[in-house]
Amino acid sequence: MPVFAVSEEKNRWLQLKMAELGVREEDFAESFVRSSGNGGQHVNKTSSCVQLKHLPTGLHVSCMRERSQSINRFLARRELLEQIEAASGGKTTEMKRIEKLRKQKDRRRRRGANT
Repeated sequence: MPVFAVSEEKNRWLQLKMAELGVREEDFAESFVRSSGNGGQHVNKTSSCVQLKHLPTGLHVSCMRERSQSINRFLARRELLEQIEAASGGKTTEMKRIEKLRKQKDRRRRRGANT
């Protein structure tokens, strides 16, 4: 497993999440292209955009949020793992966040109806 330019804790989390979902590094097809947007000359000269495909499921992610290729590699894997988890029926962090907001809204609506 490659080590990315993020904290050790995040690298460990990525390894644990991959093990939890049964995803191996060999299941990924990774390619690099030039990204666009902010970043100036650096972005125009380097291939920092990461395109990652999970071969068994066919899910595809493209990440060009940061100027660093290593960080984009980490972010692409994180996004792809969330998609794999959602496809397998698990709750992703985004789904948990939306559920929490719905509960808050319901609570506020009930409070407003009582007054």
